[in-house]
Amino acid sequence: MRQWTKTDQRPGRIAFEASGLAWLAEAGPQGAKVVRVLESSPTRLREEHLVSAPPTRTAAEDFGRALARTHAAGASHLGAPPPGYTGAGWMGEAPLPLLDEEATGSWGAFYAEHRLLPYVKGAPFTSADRIAIDRLCERLASGELDHSQPALVSRSGRAARTHGDLWSGNVMWTEGGAVLIDPAAQGGHAEEDLAALGLFGCPHLERILAAYDEASPLEAGRAERVDLHRLHILFVHAFLFGGAYVGDCMRIVRRFT
Repeated sequence: MRQWTKTDQRPGRIAFEASGLAWLAEAGPQGAKVVRVLESSPTRLREEHLVSAPPTRTAAEDFGRALARTHAAGASHLGAPPPGYTGAGWMGEAPLPLLDEEATGSWGAFYAEHRLLPYVKGAPFTSADRIAIDRLCERLASGELDHSQPALVSRSGRAARTHGDLWSGNVMWTEGGAVLIDPAAQGGHAEEDLAALGLFGCPHLERILAAYDEASPLEAGRAERVDLHRLHILFVHAFLFGGAYVGDCMRIVRRFT
C-alpha cells in the first residue's frame, strides 16, 4: 500500500490533526469518508496515499449527504476539541481557540469572541476597520444574527461536528468519492463548513449543497448568511497573509453592520 507521511516537530500539531481525523471518522460509514491514518506519533502522521480522480455529480451528491451525517454526529459544544485532545488548536499556521467547556451566550457571541476577535490584532486592519469589526461583534454577541443548525444537527440539540477548515483543497476526489483531509476538527456551526467549501471554488458545489439540504434541511436564507460564515476563514487568511484578504473581510463586515 502506498503511503503518505507528514512530519512536524512543533508540539500538538500532529496530535490535533490525528485526533480530528479519528473523530470525524467516528461519524461512521454513512458519514463523510476520511483519509485513513496508518500510524501517528507526536511528530509524525502516516496516512494512506490517495489517488485523485475527476469529481462527478454523483460523487458530489453522495458527499453532500455524507457531510450532513458527519455534522449530525455532533459535538458537546461550540469550540469543543476532539474528545481526549487537550492541547492547542491550529488552523493551518494560525492558532485556533478551543473551549473545554461550553461558552455562555449565543452562537454569535461565540463566533465573535473566539472565531473573529483573536485574529484582529495580528492582521493589518486599520483603526476604522477595527471600529467596524467591533460593531459587527456587538451585533453578533446580541444574538441578532443567530440561526438554527441544519435539521439533523438541531434534533440532537448539540453543536455540529465540523471539519473546521473545509476549503476545497481539503477535499480529495478519488474513484471512491470525496475524502476529507487536513482537518481543524471542532464543535461548530455546520454552515461554516458549507461556506468554506465555496470560498475558492469547489467542483459541483450546487449538487453538494442540494444533496446536503435534502438530507438535513437548512434554515431558510442560507445564501444570505454564507459570507458571515466565511468570515472566520477569511480572518485567518488576513492574519496569516494580509493583502487582499483584509479587503475581503471588510466588505463582509460592512455588509453586516
